[in-house]
Amino acid sequence: MSAWIDLSAQLPADGARVLAFVPGHQIVLPGKLEIEVREVIVLRFHLNFFADDQERCAAHGAHFFSGEGVSNQYFRSVSHWQAIPSGPGPS
Repeated sequence: MSAWIDLSAQLPADGARVLAFVPGHQIVLPGKLEIEVREVIVLRFHLNFFADDQERCAAHGAHFFSGEGVSNQYFRSVSHWQAIPSGPGPS
């Protein structure tokens, strides 16, 4: 498996789906009132997403991570990323 890459060291490619580390990320489990911490989620990276919106760019960073469902994350919420590993080979 790949090593975690600090976002300050290297950005993912624009449009890449990656495993993202979001410190303290909490979700509400479907059908339950429980909250669970899930700090590793799959996100798609968008380079310069807020480049034309100076207010959001200043508040959250120029880039953005879109997720599946309601898991979108502002750039500054994600600390590290890594490539999604390939699936298992033939049995």
